[in-house]
Amino acid sequence: MIDHIFLIALLVLGFLYWYHGQKVKQIAYQATQAYCQSVDVQMLDDYIAGHGLWLKRDKTGKMRLQRTFAFEFSSTGEQRYNGKIIMLGQQVDAIVMEPYRVDFN
Repeated sequence: MIDHIFLIALLVLGFLYWYHGQKVKQIAYQATQAYCQSVDVQMLDDYIAGHGLWLKRDKTGKMRLQRTFAFEFSSTGEQRYNGKIIMLGQQVDAIVMEPYRVDFN
């Protein structure tokens, strides 16, 4: 009986972790799209990929999950560049992009 309760609790916790992760990924995806539009680059493949998971303290000292997602973008349509978005909890901590070529035509 206790084994069943433990298994159910473990499954529920696993589902809640996955569900929360999907919510954070959606927030990161929308922030990445908006940022790419604001700096006039094209987000490629319309996709971000999970890249890392760590524990980190926020500005108030509370421990949060820090998730990093990788994405690709192009400034000219010819070359791919890499970028990453770092989420601390459900907040965007940073968006980092490789140096990229800018055409002034």
